[in-house]
Amino acid sequence: MKQVLQNLKDGRTALWDVPMPTISRGSLLIETTTTLLSSGTERMLVDFGRASLLGKAMQQPDRVRDALQKVRTDGLAATLSAITDKLDQPLALGYCNAGVVAAVGSDVGSLQVGDRVVSNGKHAEYVTVGENLCVRIPDNVTDEDATFAVPAAIGLQGVRLAAPTLGETFVVIGLGLLGLLTVQILISNGCRVIGIDHDQVRAARAATFGASHVPAGADAVAEVLARTAGIGADGVLICASTSSDEPVAQAAKMSRKRGRIVLVGVAGLNLSRADFYEKELSFQVSCSYGPGRYDPRYEEKGIDYPIGHVRWTENRNIAAALQLMADGRLTPQTLITHRFTLADAERAYALLVQRTPSLGIVINYPQADSAGAKSNTTQIVAADSHAQTVPLAADNNAPVKGASGVRVNVIGAGNYAGRVLIPAFRSAGAAINGVASRNGVTAAHYGRKHAAAFASTDAAGLCASRDAQAVVVATRHDTHADFVIEALRNGKHVFVEKPLCLTYDELQRITKALEQARTAARTGARPEPILMVGFNRRFAPQVARVRSLLAPLAAPKALVLTVNAGMIPTDHWTQDRESGGGRIIGEACHFIDLLRHLADSQIVSFEATGFNATAPASCDTASITLQFESGSIGTIHYFANGHRSLPKERLEVFCSGKALVLDNFLKLRGYGWPQFTKLNLWRQNKGQEACVAAFVDAIANNGPAPIPLAQLLEVSRVTIDIAQELG
Repeated sequence: MKQVLQNLKDGRTALWDVPMPTISRGSLLIETTTTLLSSGTERMLVDFGRASLLGKAMQQPDRVRDALQKVRTDGLAATLSAITDKLDQPLALGYCNAGVVAAVGSDVGSLQVGDRVVSNGKHAEYVTVGENLCVRIPDNVTDEDATFAVPAAIGLQGVRLAAPTLGETFVVIGLGLLGLLTVQILISNGCRVIGIDHDQVRAARAATFGASHVPAGADAVAEVLARTAGIGADGVLICASTSSDEPVAQAAKMSRKRGRIVLVGVAGLNLSRADFYEKELSFQVSCSYGPGRYDPRYEEKGIDYPIGHVRWTENRNIAAALQLMADGRLTPQTLITHRFTLADAERAYALLVQRTPSLGIVINYPQADSAGAKSNTTQIVAADSHAQTVPLAADNNAPVKGASGVRVNVIGAGNYAGRVLIPAFRSAGAAINGVASRNGVTAAHYGRKHAAAFASTDAAGLCASRDAQAVVVATRHDTHADFVIEALRNGKHVFVEKPLCLTYDELQRITKALEQARTAARTGARPEPILMVGFNRRFAPQVARVRSLLAPLAAPKALVLTVNAGMIPTDHWTQDRESGGGRIIGEACHFIDLLRHLADSQIVSFEATGFNATAPASCDTASITLQFESGSIGTIHYFANGHRSLPKERLEVFCSGKALVLDNFLKLRGYGWPQFTKLNLWRQNKGQEACVAAFVDAIANNGPAPIPLAQLLEVSRVTIDIAQELG
């Protein structure tokens, strides 16, 4: 299918062929008929992309501070790599989509196949959207009009926060698409509206809806005061998009005593205390479409807020905007300035770059045109709009066949898979056969970049593919076990990013599937499948040196590993017990494996102490003590309550009157070793490439698993035990 994507490096937009997305529980697959390009919001994205690296930095000072902090803790090379990789990822554009429901996931109850709906879906022939972000379109509202319901809901939420009453005077600063929709909503609410904009054409358009406007060159504050008999406006809605502080300053000066100011758009926030203090003004920033926005429980899991407690959610605001259209009180057709077909989407974005005056730019998706839409590049082969798999023509400079003869399919194309795992497999001499992701965009991006044969959203197909010997699983944690089992059933070698699984039941099912796969391999005279978990730290060069230094020493070892894990919000998916398993299972398993490797002995017991488990996130700060069969002991301090300026990982090893200290995989120092003092690196190396290389080598040479299966199962079992004890 076709989708509009932006290159963050230079701001260029292009029409890509990508696999059709898959639906999941609580979501819908929508066949798009019309999308709306918002000249305000999307121009900001284009301008950001077209800015130089310095320009981008100036627009995001918080990110600059984060980058400088990362340089101090992880080094310059790692930081530059992270920045360039981030800018290399394509951005899916659009948030105003109308179409027809093509399929529904489980647990969807309010909508069905064939319904016309509006959503915040992207500019793509098909989109998947959560149920709470989809609203049925009234019969007398066209698809073109319906796409305006999303920005209208943004304006409506701002109006609700301002709480206008019949007869009040409101000022709208900024008469772009959002501002003009807000003007109509306020007038429908019985308000007297004054519009302010430097563009007098837009101001005149506001007048057609019943608003008055401030003439060009006039003193806006004086005009508002004059029109309100010196009282001032009851409320001001700022719908402009600017970095200037002037809109907020103007709003304060033109408001009456105890007036209300709501920032719906974007403006500078260097406020004057005196302006607000003397009038006791209220100021509020409106959040997008309304309550539920950015709440994964609402948007992804479909958990609605009770209407008796939260009357207006983002879904209900969009529905209200549609009803205003159905009643004839909101007329989006008058705001459409340009229409394009999807094939000409790049021309639509060129309007933004050229600063051509525009408001609503509509993109239509005629079915007859979908097969003939022009591709973004000759590197992508045209694909059927319904296809879950898109063939990719390899870059002429990239070898398609790996030197090792090993071909792998990669399921999951997030940041870690794309930035670390896939390049590591290429470096190890493996060929990337196919890449799959849920939305298809990242699969197409990383597939092209690393010379994959195809991109897909059909994960099951990659598990069954005969063109690859191995499957790499790098998806969300709750899907690991099922993909591992499916790949093993198809006789594949499996590399799964940690954790192996989340529960005892999953561990048992994986063990059984592996036994069956090994039996089938022996029966068919094939190599037995290798199961590998991405416990890369044991493969780091400095860890290998520590291990070699400890090998001749028979005495028990004392191991202390301090991890400054950092805080992750409680609503992040890794904190969710169902999808992420919590951070002990999700990440601390790395460190349990590392100590198990260095002790070179089975874990016989453990103790785990953490904060009181009042919430899932309280379990991500804990001290874990491991007792090994050899008499060695290990302690992991996994803390999420430290400061980010402290480097993340520090390993201390004590044995036979000697000690070793490894700081954040950069500096290794030895104390009491006759022929060893230090091993320092210019760049962090946590062993990812060596870990992958060992897996590829084992497949290519029919060798043993790089990590013994017994250790993988042991570490997985102990990790689950510890997580359960901590709550």
